Amino acid sequence: MENRVVKKVTIVGAGFVGSTTAYTLMMSGLVSEIVLIDLNEKKADGEVMDLNHGMSFVRPVRISRGDYKDCTGSDIVIITAGANQKEGETRLDLVKKNTSVFKNVVGEVVKYCNDCIILVVTNPVDILTYVTYKISGFPKNRVIGSGTVLDTARFRFLLSEHVGVDARNVHAYIIGEHGDTEVAAWSLANIAGIPMDKFCEDCQKCDEQSCRQVIYENVKNAAYQIIENKGATYYAVALAVRRIVEAIVRDENSILTVSSLFEGHYGIDDICLSVPTIVNKNGIDKILDVPFDQKELELLKKSADTLKDIAHALDI
Repeated sequence: MENRVVKKVTIVGAGFVGSTTAYTLMMSGLVSEIVLIDLNEKKADGEVMDLNHGMSFVRPVRISRGDYKDCTGSDIVIITAGANQKEGETRLDLVKKNTSVFKNVVGEVVKYCNDCIILVVTNPVDILTYVTYKISGFPKNRVIGSGTVLDTARFRFLLSEHVGVDARNVHAYIIGEHGDTEVAAWSLANIAGIPMDKFCEDCQKCDEQSCRQVIYENVKNAAYQIIENKGATYYAVALAVRRIVEAIVRDENSILTVSSLFEGHYGIDDICLSVPTIVNKNGIDKILDVPFDQKELELLKKSADTLKDIAHALDI
């Protein structure tokens, strides 16, 4: 990987998230080849046809439907396959169903492509990233979960709406699980470098604490509301995946809240979680030692313990 330009991406799963991810990558011009794999070959063929019919409007990219053998030579394999989260179902409810799916998927990917970066998007993403790491035998830097990249984007958007500032000038992170135990790192949140506490002190247009709780709850429960309203989430997560791929393809050393294996970071071991992490052409370059406050650290460890209890009970 170190001396190779990333040019081929395989997406396993041509459902809402997989097909929308293919679309965002096609539009991005980042890669030269995209392969879609799905058990429903007819569905995958339809998605490929639809994408290819727009080829005259974008930079050249070869898009095809394939089998697992066609992931040979892929630089990044994105896994979106698995059961979808249903209304009233938590991400963790999905774990046993999707662990079973992943045993087959990861085994097939590794058979044909053992030097790629695997990017896990299927929920519950942190546990399935851990499952993928265990099954694949890959080094930890080459197994990445989409983690809380989307949650962080939701957090920044809601903060931007609240304070009336462009979301690109809002700097804040959601850490821990991509799910119900996720943590808003308020101690690090800032608007154009102004700490959130100071910004709120100067603004004084709302009850700061109650507004913070509402924003956090809206971030945490966003997927449930979208699923209730339209059945599935896919646009924003596909853009989050495109952003991660971009950081890898362009060797950016970008800081993203992807999910990866903890080995003593923040006193946490043997589970995958999200905190600000440097991402480049090698995948995970470094998990940053960020100065979260004590309460946030306690909640991060609680999030880790919740996931470990589930992940360590799985047959992997």
